[in-house]
Amino acid sequence: MEINVLVADKSHAVYAREICDEMFVSAQERGTGIAKRSPDYVIEKMEAGKAVIAIAEDGRFAGFSYIESWEGKKYVANSGLIVAHAFRGIGLAKRIKQRIFRLSRELFPDAKIFSITTGSAVMKMNYEIGFRPVPFAELTHDPEFWKGCMGCRNFPILENNNYKMCLCTGLLYDPKEHIAIQDEIIKIAQ
Repeated sequence: MEINVLVADKSHAVYAREICDEMFVSAQERGTGIAKRSPDYVIEKMEAGKAVIAIAEDGRFAGFSYIESWEGKKYVANSGLIVAHAFRGIGLAKRIKQRIFRLSRELFPDAKIFSITTGSAVMKMNYEIGFRPVPFAELTHDPEFWKGCMGCRNFPILENNNYKMCLCTGLLYDPKEHIAIQDEIIKIAQ
């Protein structure tokens, strides 16, 4: 079955409740924390062109992710990666992750892109793209971002550690680091 991974728009708002329900159920099944999002929040991301959705050829929702910018667009978070149960195990999460990363780079080319997760599969995908694990101190300091964690079952851990560590791992992609690596490779080749 063909699955299209595309930038979401207002026409995809019909999937917002299903996306939120899938996020909640998946977090419960894994026993891990995930920040709760409302359908209105998901729709806002779609309408702003700051989300990626996967739709199967038969019209079923297959997956989703969104981005949010922080500190005057200095940081961008890749968040809410979810794949519907019926579409797991076929590499769709990786396709969604790659597309949300490209969208982040297109909209915010100079921003540091980050992700926080407890999932090893997401960590691996981020690493393959060029993210590296970092302490939370290297992520955004915007208190509004951390308020988004309040719906997570692990929020007391984050709060008790003054927002410096939790069960999640922080991952960061800094475009300036990748420019330096490319420059070094060019110097060696000359």
